[in-house]
Amino acid sequence: MDNNLKSIIIPIIVALLSSSVLFIIRGIAFRLLHRWAGKTETKIDDIIIKAFKTPSIYWCIAIGLYIGVAISGFPERYVFYFSKAIHVIVIFSITIATANLSGKVFREYIQKSELPIPTTGLAYGILKGTIFVIGLLIVLTVLGISITPLITALGVGGLAIALALKDTLENLFAGIHILIEKSIRVGDFVKLETGQEGYVEDITWRTTRVRMLSNNMVIIPNSKLSQSIVTNYYLPEKRMALLIPISVSYSADPEKIERILIDEAKKAIGKIEGLIGEPEPSVRLIPGFGESSLDFTLICHIREFTDNAIVQHEMRKRIFKRFKEEGIEIPFLHRTVYIKEEKAREI
Repeated sequence: MDNNLKSIIIPIIVALLSSSVLFIIRGIAFRLLHRWAGKTETKIDDIIIKAFKTPSIYWCIAIGLYIGVAISGFPERYVFYFSKAIHVIVIFSITIATANLSGKVFREYIQKSELPIPTTGLAYGILKGTIFVIGLLIVLTVLGISITPLITALGVGGLAIALALKDTLENLFAGIHILIEKSIRVGDFVKLETGQEGYVEDITWRTTRVRMLSNNMVIIPNSKLSQSIVTNYYLPEKRMALLIPISVSYSADPEKIERILIDEAKKAIGKIEGLIGEPEPSVRLIPGFGESSLDFTLICHIREFTDNAIVQHEMRKRIFKRFKEEGIEIPFLHRTVYIKEEKAREI
């Protein structure tokens, strides 16, 4: 066989064999690691294993190429190109591993912690995108491509892109503003200016998604959301006051009504899901004197907004039953109408 042909075929065979052996070792190692991770309680080991599973394929290829090139008699120029290719593969794989690892740690741990970091699809995308951009810049530097002209070109072209993608960028920066301001967070129960209300599912680079109690999804552009009036029932805290209007006859004793309502509210604490005892329930003669009734307001506190319906439902049943036992009348609206009759004029 010709020496030149041998100098090409042998490094290729060595590179393939080296990569194959490394792939076998990689497979065995990951099986053992998966078994070990399955026995531990923490999830961090599973996250690390999954993050490095794909990049390790590129490492096997890079090491195989490196061994093949090392034993070859290629001219220095070709060795230089192969070395650059190996460096690019390694940097690219490390970038993928870092992005995967940071993304999984972000989703598994930071979202479940109380750290003041916005945990949304937009924040997740910015995190991974930043890592990939850094990796790309490092690759360009390794390849000997100057970054400065590229940044200049991007600056000039960025203006044209900004004008073409005005609405998209407006939504993007509005989403970033919402995340930084923290007036709306993932998981909050909000009421929109248009009347829809529900849980904030995610804040992406373009839209905010709100899942209503009917299990439908309302999708709002971030720019529209940042300009609208939104009621957040989870700020400054989930606990909120519940006002229950109650009307009784003018013949009732206001002091007795107040005692009955407070007594029923206190007895319901711990029995009605969502009703809490701190602060203690109170009663006010507000709005006060109605057209045909004394109008009271029972003020109690609930755990969060979605407990509103069940607490009102159960409290009204208890109060109605107690009023019947006490002989307290809940009046109907009535009006007295006077009809004035005039005698027919004599002609």
